[in-house]
Amino acid sequence: MNRYSFYFFPLSFLLMLFCSCNNDASFDNKVYIESISKVDNLLIKPNIVNEARILQTAIAQPEDKDITVTYQPAPSLVEVYNKAYYDHAVALPEVYYELPEPKVTIAAGSVRSSETSIHFKDINRLDRDSVYVLPVTIVHADLPVLQSAQTIYYVLKGAALINVVADMEDNYLHIDQWVTPTVVNNLSQVTMEALIRCRDYDRLISTVMGIEGRLLIRIGDAGFPSNQIQIATNKGNFPDSDSNKGLPTNEWTHVALTYDSSDGDMKIYVNGKVQSQGTKSIGRVSFDVNGKDGFYIGRSYEDNRYLAGEFSECRIWNVVRTQEEIANNPFEVEPESEGLVAYWKCNDGAGNTVKDHTANGNHLASKNAIKWTPVSLPAKSK
Repeated sequence: MNRYSFYFFPLSFLLMLFCSCNNDASFDNKVYIESISKVDNLLIKPNIVNEARILQTAIAQPEDKDITVTYQPAPSLVEVYNKAYYDHAVALPEVYYELPEPKVTIAAGSVRSSETSIHFKDINRLDRDSVYVLPVTIVHADLPVLQSAQTIYYVLKGAALINVVADMEDNYLHIDQWVTPTVVNNLSQVTMEALIRCRDYDRLISTVMGIEGRLLIRIGDAGFPSNQIQIATNKGNFPDSDSNKGLPTNEWTHVALTYDSSDGDMKIYVNGKVQSQGTKSIGRVSFDVNGKDGFYIGRSYEDNRYLAGEFSECRIWNVVRTQEEIANNPFEVEPESEGLVAYWKCNDGAGNTVKDHTANGNHLASKNAIKWTPVSLPAKSK
């Protein structure tokens, strides 16, 4: 009995001492920024203008009084970030952010503070080839601050808008049955767009998109440069042959067609610039043709008129897009954009169906298995 009592006393004493330390609310109770990571990435994209991030602090154990915490942007810590993460970021200019409420409170009896937000403004104007960082740190607290979680780094850098594309060599995309045909029927105005990269123009005709005998964007023809865009219509083709208007090989090229039935005005754009302009009185345009004579991407009249290359960002609008709108949005538009009636991004990455990203649900199916190619667009400047 004495032996067991001898061991029990010191063990009991140590247990009581340990519990008393844990019950002491001031024991090692430090303020820290509550975040999964010390680095929070924001992407620079043309369609993202403003962003906000919530800031919140915490403590390990509740206190019996309110704890005040103050944050502050700290550009002086940029080099600390660069050394820690082997980066070459620059400080985010002050014009692009604001912290309206730098103070938060951890209420008595709580372990988390009230929330505040840091606002990022006009970030689509930033250079996407650069990396920016905004350190935000705790500069005051009514308790000691946990140094390893005192600062959070907001990192802003350019995003790849397109990560995968559809290689359609010896292949095509087709709608056998329009799910929502009314959106592409009896159009008084039309804009068609596609982002393409062609490896070669070694065939008579390479097809982009449209309907043979109605309105079709294609490249080449008999007695016509094999790398020049031609618009085939029910009232003849447009424009005239011009060897100076050839498209490049192995380069991403944005092509667009606009047409207004009120005056017949027709324009071809290449990389946001008007390449050809003329008049074709073809009346209103309808693409809602089902079956083999209907709408294709990469085919017209016969299967060997495919485009030997890759497709991305294929769109149909029921409006005439301006030159500025065409030039500024080759890589992405909002699916809910006014006038956008079909939007095939060609970024599905698997399978043989290309989704229509509008709410109209007019998806495309391929003849053969699609070869999905990883890319990073737009390419960063070297």
